[in-house]
Amino acid sequence: MGIPTRFNGPPGSGNGGWSAGLFAEAAGARLGGPALEVTLRVPPPLETAMTYAEGAVHHGDVLVATVAEATGDIPAVAAVDPGEVETYPGFSHHPFPTCYVCGPDRPDGLRIFSRALPDGRTAAPWSVPAEVDLKVLWAALDCPGGWAALGTGRTYVLGRIAVTADALPEPGSACVVTGEAVEFAGRKAMVLSTVHGPDGRVLAKARATWIATT
Repeated sequence: MGIPTRFNGPPGSGNGGWSAGLFAEAAGARLGGPALEVTLRVPPPLETAMTYAEGAVHHGDVLVATVAEATGDIPAVAAVDPGEVETYPGFSHHPFPTCYVCGPDRPDGLRIFSRALPDGRTAAPWSVPAEVDLKVLWAALDCPGGWAALGTGRTYVLGRIAVTADALPEPGSACVVTGEAVEFAGRKAMVLSTVHGPDGRVLAKARATWIATT
């Protein structure tokens, strides 16, 4: 298995959510199945052959990620009107502007642009692409949670994410993705994110740990 270049996050590496979804699928992730948690050990390499066996993803001798069944509850972040997308802070400053999920320089990306709400949550409209699958759903859950941490002014990258997914959104549908930071501890930020369908139903939710790069 491998990560095509178009699914990048930071330059030269895979988007954390899409990559984690790929690894989770290799471990048997499915809609309606148990929540799986992926821990990224190194930045996921692009256009590189990797193997999965016994809960570990390797590129040669390099441990890229581990996958395990998630423990504990994954709370949903409440649905909210995302408001005007023009308030997305990434339009004026973005650490990774070519990110597949939230990069403003990616017309072919998911273009999930999260705005900060007064209560600290984030919310973004999402026009679901025709190519939506489980990996794309994991990707959609990635950055909206991260922007709840990036709003502090520090640069973070995904370190670990646990996802439970009940259904894929319909291609072309208008969904909302919400995020929330629930704890900061040293270089770590613990965040939640949720994909809500057009009717407000929770389609998927995630719990993630982001790591500050500085």
